[in-house]
Amino acid sequence: MADKIALVTGGGTGVGKAITRALVGEGFQVVITGRRAGVLEDAAKEIDAGSVHAVACDVSDREAVASLFRTVGEKFGRLDLLVNNAGVSSPSVPLEDLPVEEWNKAIGANLSGSFFCIQEAFRMMKAQKPRGGRIINNGSVSATTPRPNSAPYTATKHAITGLTKSASLDGRRFDIAVGQIDIGNAASEMTAKMSGGVMQADGSMKPEPTIDTAHIARAVAYMASLPLDANVFTMTVMANQMPFVGRG
Repeated sequence: MADKIALVTGGGTGVGKAITRALVGEGFQVVITGRRAGVLEDAAKEIDAGSVHAVACDVSDREAVASLFRTVGEKFGRLDLLVNNAGVSSPSVPLEDLPVEEWNKAIGANLSGSFFCIQEAFRMMKAQKPRGGRIINNGSVSATTPRPNSAPYTATKHAITGLTKSASLDGRRFDIAVGQIDIGNAASEMTAKMSGGVMQADGSMKPEPTIDTAHIARAVAYMASLPLDANVFTMTVMANQMPFVGRG
């Protein structure tokens, strides 16, 4: 995988940062993007300033995404791997009380941003020589089993599964492999509250276990290591003790 080019959205913190570290370890040059330039630059310096390249971008902004991909094309001339990792959660409030601004924020970051990046990646991967590439979407176990008061996040993750399927089908004839990793309780800023208790399906509050983001990163690195005639279409990596399988 040496000298291959990857783009990781939401790459400055949490899962995205861990994925970036793992890809660099496999020889990738990695462009990381997110809304906060300072955070991205700090992450690049911490991991490997020679192999990690920070480019600020709000993926919910269509024109900003187009500019991001132009930058990647101008600097590297190709893109071998896109990891659609950027995303946000929403306030845990009753569905009927959720402000429309929070709904739109989740749709923009979690769904539209992934779609915009896939569009641009398709254009680049179809045109480059050798043709093709790989796209890995960050889904969630919420796409299968939602939490209480999580309609925006859950809806976007269900949609990511559909987007993965459609993009996988549409990319086949262009040697573009599209897959998805569904994550359950990776330790990050988004899951920090779980140690203090999170609402369960019966309305009770209970702490939940988390797992190190390095486990997610290793899984993504494996998916990225495959030749383009092979694909991990879906993979679930989760805390083994979390209340996901079964009725509690």
